[in-house]
Amino acid sequence: MNGRDSDRMKEGLHSTGQDLDRKYWVALVLYAALAALAWFTVGEGTILVHGRPVELRMLPMIIIGGMALRTVLACYAEKIRRNGDGGGGSTPKSL
Repeated sequence: MNGRDSDRMKEGLHSTGQDLDRKYWVALVLYAALAALAWFTVGEGTILVHGRPVELRMLPMIIIGGMALRTVLACYAEKIRRNGDGGGGSTPKSL
């Protein structure tokens, strides 16, 4: 492996902001497609959770929704890391 190949691998590990935005939207579209497939695949019915009936279709929606929420939070955290001062404090840079 020469120097160019290792540089390309390093660039792949550290994506640019535009690349991350594209990956973010692709991930959300794929989560929506997965949720639609799960909704139409899982049959109707209910199960008891703590004595209350819950639609069986809601269980995969909750799991997929949790993964989508984690993706959204990770994207916002990365934007804050890229635009922030890196110190984590609230003291202005001029002080």
